[in-house]
Amino acid sequence: MMQFKEQKSIYLQIAGHMEDNILMEVWKNGERIPSIRETAVQMEVNPNTVMRTYNYLQEKNVIFNKRGIGYFTASDAMEKVLAEKKKAFIQQQLPELFKTMRSLKITPEEILALYDTSEKELHNENK
Repeated sequence: MMQFKEQKSIYLQIAGHMEDNILMEVWKNGERIPSIRETAVQMEVNPNTVMRTYNYLQEKNVIFNKRGIGYFTASDAMEKVLAEKKKAFIQQQLPELFKTMRSLKITPEEILALYDTSEKELHNENK
């Protein structure tokens, strides 16, 4: 079950979770995804909430419905989600990060060194 935060609409949190599944390639481009009912049971939410999520993702052209067959990720779902998440990160989170870095006197070089270390650790975990 997903732990929901009060500050954000549940349907948007579910959409974010679904987009993360696309980014992590749990669902690949053009692949069938769980039905509204299956997702509602898995997330322990009302099917109407999931329907709102699916409608939202359809409006963004991330998923589509084949009537009578089910919902599928778009052929370019990964690219669309990645572009949107990058834009949101650059416009919303990065300015806050820069502000924090300035106030704590953390240099970009220090961040780069930490990033390189985490990449090496990630690479070693995946071996």
